[in-house]
Amino acid sequence: MLIDSHAHLNNERFNEDRADVIARCGRELTALINVGYDLASSRRSIDLAEKYPFIYAAVGVHPHDAKDVPEDYLQQLKEMAAHPKVVAVGEIGLDYYYDLSPRDVQQKVFREQLLLARELKLPFIIHNRDAHGDILQVLREEAPYPASGVMHCFSGSWEVARECIKLGLYISLAGPVTFANAGKLKDIAVKIPLDRLLVETDCPYLTPVPHRGKRNEPAYVRHVVEHIAQLREMNPEELAHLTAANTITLFHLPIKN
Repeated sequence: MLIDSHAHLNNERFNEDRADVIARCGRELTALINVGYDLASSRRSIDLAEKYPFIYAAVGVHPHDAKDVPEDYLQQLKEMAAHPKVVAVGEIGLDYYYDLSPRDVQQKVFREQLLLARELKLPFIIHNRDAHGDILQVLREEAPYPASGVMHCFSGSWEVARECIKLGLYISLAGPVTFANAGKLKDIAVKIPLDRLLVETDCPYLTPVPHRGKRNEPAYVRHVVEHIAQLREMNPEELAHLTAANTITLFHLPIKN
């Protein structure tokens, strides 16, 4: 079993050959979660999930787009989330690296979507870049989270990861764990409890070694699994099965593990 817990096949970089990419990952993967980042991409994510049985959707507004949400965006997300193949609210969170939306607006939209996820009894998918303190503050203030959530493409410290795990969240690792200069992330990959670990590609971004420099795609999640397994001195097939089982559990996928 092998599951990519975070992909963006709705991204324009797949417009020329999306069907071919999906065919490849359909041969490699048990399932994938295709994640929205604004209202339009969330709808496209649902369209893909309707067309392909092994694709599931998440709907949400990324912090980059927080400044552009219409007044009724939460109602639109709520209506989308009623679709049977929508399994999460995301991706949501804070991004203080690019600051494409004002930070107070990012925080407002993040908190509103956290509360929406709780209302809908859905897990959430968090984007966090250079905003560790504020992310943790919001998460602590709004806890608990009966449906849990995941810190996607984790890039923080072990201390941040440990606090998120204490809040009942999962930690997802992507292509950067395979990079030669990712010593801190490699250490974290060894420390994360196996029952809290997910893997992802975040494609088309962050392509893992040995394909670094090319466009990423869901089938490459295998390289993330193989590298973490090597770090943990585990059988890659065992790690693939464990991370797939965690993904099935978090997102309540209708798949036997």
